[in-house]
Amino acid sequence: MSSDPIKLALLLSGGGRSLQNLAEKVDAGDLQASIELVISNRADCFGLQRARDLGLAPLVVDGDRRLSPEEFSEEVFARIEQARCDLVVLAGFLRFLPIPDQWLGRVINIHPSLLPAFGGKGYYGDRVHAAVLKRGVKFTGCTVHYVDNVYDNGPILLQRCVEVSPEDDVSSLAARVFEEEKLALPEAIALHAQRHA
Repeated sequence: MSSDPIKLALLLSGGGRSLQNLAEKVDAGDLQASIELVISNRADCFGLQRARDLGLAPLVVDGDRRLSPEEFSEEVFARIEQARCDLVVLAGFLRFLPIPDQWLGRVINIHPSLLPAFGGKGYYGDRVHAAVLKRGVKFTGCTVHYVDNVYDNGPILLQRCVEVSPEDDVSSLAARVFEEEKLALPEAIALHAQRHA
């Protein structure tokens, strides 16, 4: 791995738990990275407060959803390029983001299932875990993948597996999957950094 920390832009729409986790990994020296930019598409999400508590200055882009997907993408990536980020991390980011050609292979997403199962438009958060339980599968987990311009479709970087218990409900399953997400996301960032050192 190169000696320079990889510069991250983190995009979120919710509570910012993955942001908190990555910041803790960076502070502990477990991840050679720096969080240069936090962007949300929602002005009301708790992740913005979490970012401020971490000493970051988060941005809200198009909180009132006036921009087309292409205009939204242009605005977001202009901010990312201004901040000179190396890698974009979608962590609970719930808006379609067209990826410019020059950023393909430099945007990753974490998804709470073993893709390609339980992926695609409309599959996010607790909806994924509810679908897993309804289907009766024995294993689920999380996937970190490169983002292309189709929902939950790009090349997979890594996956972590969770056994589904007969006693599970959405909440208990989500909690166990998130514990694996906390390991998978920093591991995937380090893997990407190694490949591009």
